Amino acid sequence: MSRIPYKWIVAIVFVSGVFMDILDTTSVNVALPTLAREFDATTSQIEWVVLGYLLSLAVWIPASGWIGDRFGTKKVYLFALVMFTGASVLCGTATSLNELTAFRILQGVGGGMLVPVGTAMLFRAFPPIERAKASTVLIIPTVLAPALGPVIGGWFVTYHSWRWIFYLNVPIGIVAFAFGLVGLREHKEPNAGRFDLVGFVLSGSGLAAILFALSRGPADGWGSPIVVVPMVYGVLAFTALVYVETHIDEPMLALRLFKERMFRNANIVTGLAFGSFAGVLFLLPLFLQELLGLTAIQSGLTTFPQAVGMILASQVAGRLYHTVGPRRLIIGGLIALSIVTFPLAAVGFGTSLWLIRLIMFARGVCMAFAFVPIQAASYANVEPVDTGRASAIYSAQRQIAASLGVAILATVLVEATTHFLGGTVNPANAAMDAYHVAFFVAACLVAVAAFSAFLIRDRDAASTIRRFAEVESSAAA
Repeated sequence: MSRIPYKWIVAIVFVSGVFMDILDTTSVNVALPTLAREFDATTSQIEWVVLGYLLSLAVWIPASGWIGDRFGTKKVYLFALVMFTGASVLCGTATSLNELTAFRILQGVGGGMLVPVGTAMLFRAFPPIERAKASTVLIIPTVLAPALGPVIGGWFVTYHSWRWIFYLNVPIGIVAFAFGLVGLREHKEPNAGRFDLVGFVLSGSGLAAILFALSRGPADGWGSPIVVVPMVYGVLAFTALVYVETHIDEPMLALRLFKERMFRNANIVTGLAFGSFAGVLFLLPLFLQELLGLTAIQSGLTTFPQAVGMILASQVAGRLYHTVGPRRLIIGGLIALSIVTFPLAAVGFGTSLWLIRLIMFARGVCMAFAFVPIQAASYANVEPVDTGRASAIYSAQRQIAASLGVAILATVLVEATTHFLGGTVNPANAAMDAYHVAFFVAACLVAVAAFSAFLIRDRDAASTIRRFAEVESSAAA
């Protein structure tokens, strides 16, 4: 292993862990109807298999940056792998819904640390000038796992058992742990500071409350007490968090990082773009399975070309980054993504699945030209000492953005369905019209993200762009 450059050791461990985490999440969603039948549970009860995990993530994502800095990124990442893999085994052996929910919460402890700590390790291993290359690594688990999850989950549920969705994590987790144990280097920050208990409570409870409200809003109604109360608490908690974290010497969340223009603007663009990405990822399987009658496996294979397009195009985007710069790549990628998303608002019962696959492939290509440069540029001016805290903030806002994107499109779908059912006697046509409205809104959300990309400035990401680095080197000489 000594012959492998250290940055690629980090990349392998990162991809393995994050791939396992995201694959598990998307696979479990496919198994929910089967779990409801097996445990004789209602829809509201079975939702806690997802909600329990989501709320556990909310608690641990904000704290992950400080925990990694204080105890060492290697120790924390390996601990997260053990927690996630061990809890996966327990999930697979669960004999009741309460047990499964409890074990999913344990999974969330590991899952909440895998992405932020892994991202921090990755960006510390790759120097700024190679961040575009690191971003092409980040793309792999981010897009491949959501695409494979429904296929693998559907296959296990259909032909074997839902328990294998969780058991599949075991060999991946063991290999990633062994590779990381031998190959990873420990990294601690000597000035990590004391544990910020107030910040931990406010960030964890506030994020959990907001994510809970967003997940229940579309079904229960945004005026329902079960939605309003946690949402209000979450907003108040985050307001208090901002005050506390900006008035103490050793905050858990380094909110001062938002003063840095590149990091602040990158978070804005990422939030808007990732929200629309997650929203379409939520909508399309529902459309294909509930309305067109496809199986989970057929649905997954229909959406899979998006991942193929994104992985292939990411190699091109990574090379163009140094000559074109992030601004034009991001703006162009998001505008093109918006354009190729609009046709989803015109698909019908007779539309060829190959046309849908072509649309998804085109979406993947466009997404690569937006996501690779924004990830490469986000940490351009973040010092290595702050990388762990920055990745925690970045991961938390992506989680909120994803939940918000799903909530918006789910609400649009519910409201549009109700509206169209009132004016037609054909429920299938009403449902089709509702999905058309939802896909149209999804395309509009991408357009909003594209507009926000005008905030990005190439000069702000100079340390990650070779043409700037070469000019500065010439000037220094």
